[in-house]
Amino acid sequence: MFKKLHIHLTLFCTLICSLILILISLICLPFLEKESRKSHFSDFQSNNNMLIRYLESQTVISRSWLVEFYIDTQLEIDIRDNDTKLVLQNLLPVSVDEDIFTQARQKAKEDFQIMEELFSIHSVFSLHAEYEFTKDGQNYYASTALIPKNTGVLNVAVILPLKNLERSIWQRRLLFASADIFGIFLLGIFFWLFTWHMIKPLIISHQKQTEFIASASHELRSPLTVMLSSLSAMKHASPEETERFSEMITSEGKRMSRLIDDMLTLSGTDSSHFTIQKTEVELDTLLLSVYEKFEPLAIEKGISLHISLPDARIPPCLCDQGRIEQVLSILLDNALSYTPSGGKIFLSLQSSSNQMILRVADTGIGISDSEKKAVFDRFYRCDKSHKDKAHFGLGLCIAQEIMHLHKGRLWVEDTPGGGATFVIVLGL
Repeated sequence: MFKKLHIHLTLFCTLICSLILILISLICLPFLEKESRKSHFSDFQSNNNMLIRYLESQTVISRSWLVEFYIDTQLEIDIRDNDTKLVLQNLLPVSVDEDIFTQARQKAKEDFQIMEELFSIHSVFSLHAEYEFTKDGQNYYASTALIPKNTGVLNVAVILPLKNLERSIWQRRLLFASADIFGIFLLGIFFWLFTWHMIKPLIISHQKQTEFIASASHELRSPLTVMLSSLSAMKHASPEETERFSEMITSEGKRMSRLIDDMLTLSGTDSSHFTIQKTEVELDTLLLSVYEKFEPLAIEKGISLHISLPDARIPPCLCDQGRIEQVLSILLDNALSYTPSGGKIFLSLQSSSNQMILRVADTGIGISDSEKKAVFDRFYRCDKSHKDKAHFGLGLCIAQEIMHLHKGRLWVEDTPGGGATFVIVLGL
């Protein structure tokens, strides 16, 4: 399920971003091409104006100047003096056909009225026009100019093939396409990792939910099996045995009730229905109350229970008294279960400028470093051989959730000399 979700999310996100990337390219590329053509045509006009000014100012055309001009500009030039073509082929290599010049002059006549018939030799100013035209599928920039001279009129046609410009435009298109393809590839990798990072908590949550259901089913199955077996045995049992089976059923029913209560508590934290009511609480008084409640049980198990409170008066703490008492009860209950007879349990309270620190320390079996985080997981038990039916491995998880609601902290560390110490930190 999650594998398909991962693939679908990756494809969807990559597709959307790829479409945006391609759209941006399709918007930018025509604009760049338009600017490139505009700049190229502007350069052509500038070079053509330079040629016309030179021809206007000179009585004798310098062939060496024309050669240098051709090398710099790559313009194809055809100059006619009173319909007589100047012989420049040996100096200027011509790569276009004569028909191109003829068509350029024809277009100038038709579109811009640049024709020798209407041009007087007594004119002072030159006539010229720059334009673009196409012949046989090839695009050209062209210019036709009529320049007055004492001896007549110079008819100048200038051609610039646009092969280089179009090649540059296609190279830019290929560059954009390559960049888009590479960008889409990188987006695919990014979203593969990103979506995996996003759904990983869902996978972990689903795994924990599955484990929780399996563990809860196992914990419920045991007392239910005992109850059903006892009910079956009661049909053929003596009165004394019936009473014993009845006690077993009651005990297992209470055990199931405790487990269901714990599960409902955790369900409330998961669904955000688990709330706290904060009031000002005297934590030293609360700690004494918990101590007095568990002292008889500690004496019964042969365990010494000690309490340490500050000598100075401590300020009240804003918290949910019932929930904090529940956390202390869970910690003390665990300490009594995992501390052998003759051991010790210590309750302590410390106050600082902005927080309260409570500790429940025991001299029991302790918790290894590798298990210090895992003990707060649901249905986790450090001692797998521990057969105390009163504990299901949910208490510490509930305590941790209560501390999260208080924006406090709860962790476990080693007790000096052996054992485990649970530390509670609450802000004032």
